[in-house]
Amino acid sequence: MAADVPRRVTIGLLRLTDAAPVIVAQEMGFFAALGLEVALSVEPSWANIADKLSFGRLDAAVMLPPLAFAVTLGVRGVARRLIVPMSLSLNGNSITLARDVAAALPATAADALAIGRSLARHVANAQGRLRLAVVHAFSNHNLLLRYWLAVSGIDPDRQIEFSVVPPADMVNELRVGRIDGFCAGAPWGAIAAQQGLGRTVVVTSQVWRNHPEKCLAVRSDWAEAHAAPLRNLIRALLRAARFCDDPDNAPTVAGFLARGSYLAISPEILRGSLPGKRGDKRSGRNLDVSTFFAHATHFPWLSHAAWFLEQLIRWGYLRPDIDRASLIGEVYRPDLLREAAREESVPTPTRDWKLEGAHDAPWDVEGDAAAIPMRPDRFCDESVFDPGDILGRPSKASSHDAR
Repeated sequence: MAADVPRRVTIGLLRLTDAAPVIVAQEMGFFAALGLEVALSVEPSWANIADKLSFGRLDAAVMLPPLAFAVTLGVRGVARRLIVPMSLSLNGNSITLARDVAAALPATAADALAIGRSLARHVANAQGRLRLAVVHAFSNHNLLLRYWLAVSGIDPDRQIEFSVVPPADMVNELRVGRIDGFCAGAPWGAIAAQQGLGRTVVVTSQVWRNHPEKCLAVRSDWAEAHAAPLRNLIRALLRAARFCDDPDNAPTVAGFLARGSYLAISPEILRGSLPGKRGDKRSGRNLDVSTFFAHATHFPWLSHAAWFLEQLIRWGYLRPDIDRASLIGEVYRPDLLREAAREESVPTPTRDWKLEGAHDAPWDVEGDAAAIPMRPDRFCDESVFDPGDILGRPSKASSHDAR
């Protein structure tokens, strides 16, 4: 029984707005109220997060879902099996281009494809490849950016020069001219716009509406040894997510995030991407607002995992013959989320996966207590991703969920 009571849980995070749930859980005492002693470790890059999980220096982290698979498989360093028992946020990233590149695009456009096609014409006429930075090769940002470029008529592998830059370094890389643009989470796109260095031309929720963003990743050896603390960790984060999602709490959340020990950034900048705020496109501060709790944000959908793996295979990061169903079942653990959510009286979906991109209007999904309101999940090219062949049939997931 002693193994089930850790002295301390160390959670890694980066200087990003969507680290809010773990910071709020710490500052509001939600962890402590459930008997957890938590240390938050602010890291400089996703590579640091991955390495420290691999070598046991972190027990858990605010994580990129594709990177959780990469760490588990050992394709970016020492292998360490991770589990994802919870999603932490939806949306939140911006595609920001340097002033000269952004000036070649419409100031406003009806949709992401219209902007992307304008960028395709610019790229075709430019000398040399466009230099774009992402936060990690195994990142949502890289996959969403590549998806948008490809459906817009740009070949990411032939026409784009990619580099990996930690989120907090993006603005300086743009300032000194080493990159022409970047895809990163808040608040870095807003800061680049505020400093007159560039303009956010597309937010990633325009590429995939209400897409999954950060997740909670936990070392499986820690999770297996500490079942009760893990359940309480998820419970505390559910409480924090609910708090973060209330627009009335945005000033408090921004105040926590702004502290020097965390993001050390103006609260007003941070509030721009918190619930209740919207960007100002006229000033170039087009912002993607994060969701932390509503619409089953916290549920680790197996179909989200399947989409990430499909994109990683598409762009050559993983072998095509990988056993995707087994890997998803090993890493994504909605059963653990359901167990903790029941103790918090938080409804969860009765199914583990759904069609992605099938809903262009609000809809409901069947929940264990009542129907759960959901938001649209349309892709910018109106494609639909059906993971049934990967996850196995028969399936309850259906486009008939749309109501």
